[in-house]
Amino acid sequence: MGQHEHRDIIDLFVIGGGINGCGIARDAVGRGLSVELAEMNDLASATSSASTKLFHGGLRYLEYWEVRLVREALIERETLLKAMPHISWPMRFVLPYHKDMRFEGDTPTSKMLSILMPWMKGRRPSWLIRFGLFLYDNLGGRQILKGTTSLQLKGTPEGAPLQDRFEKAYEYSDCWIEDSRLVVLNARDAEARGAKINVRTKVISAEQVDGIWHVTLEAKDSGDRRVIHARMLVNAGGPWVEDVIRNTVRINSTEGVRLVRGSHVVTPKLYDHDKCYFFQGEDGRIIFTIPYETDFTLIGTTDADHTDVNTKPVCTPEEQDYLIEFASKYLKKRVTKDDVVWTYSGVRPLYNDGATSATAATRDYVLKVDQSAGAPILNVFGGKITTYRRLAETALEKIAPFFPKTGEPWTAGVPLPGGDFPVDGVAALMDRLKAQYPFLTERWVARLVKAYGLDAFDVLGDAETEGDLGKNFGANLTEREVNWLIQNEYALCAEDIVWRRSKLGLRLKKQEIDLLDKWMAKHLPTFRSDKQPELRKGRK
Repeated sequence: MGQHEHRDIIDLFVIGGGINGCGIARDAVGRGLSVELAEMNDLASATSSASTKLFHGGLRYLEYWEVRLVREALIERETLLKAMPHISWPMRFVLPYHKDMRFEGDTPTSKMLSILMPWMKGRRPSWLIRFGLFLYDNLGGRQILKGTTSLQLKGTPEGAPLQDRFEKAYEYSDCWIEDSRLVVLNARDAEARGAKINVRTKVISAEQVDGIWHVTLEAKDSGDRRVIHARMLVNAGGPWVEDVIRNTVRINSTEGVRLVRGSHVVTPKLYDHDKCYFFQGEDGRIIFTIPYETDFTLIGTTDADHTDVNTKPVCTPEEQDYLIEFASKYLKKRVTKDDVVWTYSGVRPLYNDGATSATAATRDYVLKVDQSAGAPILNVFGGKITTYRRLAETALEKIAPFFPKTGEPWTAGVPLPGGDFPVDGVAALMDRLKAQYPFLTERWVARLVKAYGLDAFDVLGDAETEGDLGKNFGANLTEREVNWLIQNEYALCAEDIVWRRSKLGLRLKKQEIDLLDKWMAKHLPTFRSDKQPELRKGRK
C-alpha cells in the first residue's frame, strides 16, 4: 500500500461532501483560505440528496417558537433563488383548513393554548394559522415571492383533487430546490476558486502534531493513502459528525447528534396543477404532496429516530403506509401501495437538545470549535438545506480568528455555476437553447435548463444534430452529457448520474442503467463504475 506525504500545509481541511461541507469550502476558499475537502462516497450521497427538495422557512417551526431560525430561512429563500434560478424556483403551497386539525401535543404553542383555550382540545384554530402565515409573509422581507391568499376550494383546480369536506384553504409561497445539484454546484464553484475536492476518499485518521493536523486519506478503490497537513479541520460529517469526533479525530466531547429518519414516496402525479399541498394530520404532524419531475408527485416526510448511522436508511413499509394513509385522508382518489414507483429516505443529523420526540428536536444548527487536541476543529451539528449558506457564513465567523487575513462575507447573491441569469429568465433561456439546438424537444430543453442553466450550452457544445451527441442511453441522456458530468461534476458511476446529478432513474429501465454503467467502465478506463481508482486530482 503506497503512502505519500505532501509537505505543504493548507489552512482548512473539510470532512464531508454534503451541503454544509461544500458550502463551507466554497465560502472559505472565496475568502482567500487554502481548502481541501474529502467525501467518502459521492457528493450529496447521504442526507443532502434525501431532503423534501424545498427552500422553506419552516412554517411549523413557528409552533416551536424558533423565530430566529424561521426568519433566517425566510430571508435566505430569496437570496438563494437569485443565485440559482435554474435549480430553484418559486412554488405555491395550498394549506386546506378543517376545524378538526390538531397540534402535535408537545409543541410550546399547543401547551400554551391548552391552558388558555382548553375547550379547543388541541385543535388548530383558523385565526392562529392565519397569524402564523402573517408572520411567515413578513418576518423575511419578501421581494420576489407572493404573499398569502385565502382560497374557497369549491369549483377550483386546487379544490378538485381534495375531499369535499375541505371548503377553505390558505395559499402561501416557498421554493423548490434540486438538493443534490445544489451540493455539486457548490463543490464545482469551490474548485473553480482553488479548492481541491476529493470524492470516494475516506478520512482514516486525523492527528494533531505540533499544532498541525495530519490527515490520512485513503482512496476507496485502490487503498492508496496520502497525508494532508492542515491548520484547522471542519467536521461536516452530517450523520457521521459524532463518529468523526470519537473515532477519527479521537477527542472527548459532550456534543452529539440525534439521528432522525425522513422518508418519502413518489407516485404518478396525483393532480394536474403545479401547486403543492400542505396537509395537517390528526396526530398533529404535517406532510407535503409536491409536483415532481413533471409526471410524478412526491409525498413526505416522516420523522422517526434512526439508531445506527451505518445502517442505510430506507422507507419502511410502515412509513409507506403512514404517508399513503395520510395523503388519502385529504385526496378524493385514494393513494395505494401500487401507486408507489420509488421511495427514498435520509437521516437528518439534528443537534441533540434532549427533545422528547424526533419531531420536536431542533432544526437549528450548532457550531462548536474544539481545541482540546491542540489544533482547532470546527464541529458542525444540524442545519437545514435552506440555511446552508448562512451556516457557512457563521462557520467562517468561527474560523476567521485563526486566520487573521480571512476575507469578508461574499456569497450572498453570487451565482452558482450556470445560474447567472434573472430569476424570471428561465423561459427566455429555454428559447435561446431551442433556437441554437433546434433538434431538442420541449421536454429535453426544459430538463437541460433546469439542471444546468447557462452551462447547458457547454454540455451540448458544437452539436448540430442529435446524432452529434453520441449514444442515447434513454430519456435523452446522451454520451456527451455523461462525459460532461464525469469531467465537470465528479460523476463516476450510473447511480451518480441518474439519481443525484438528475432523477432520470425514474424514467430509465434497470437494463438501461446497467448499460450506462457498463459503458462508463468500458469507455473511461481511468474510472471504475462503482468506485474511484485513485485520489482525485484537483482540476484547474
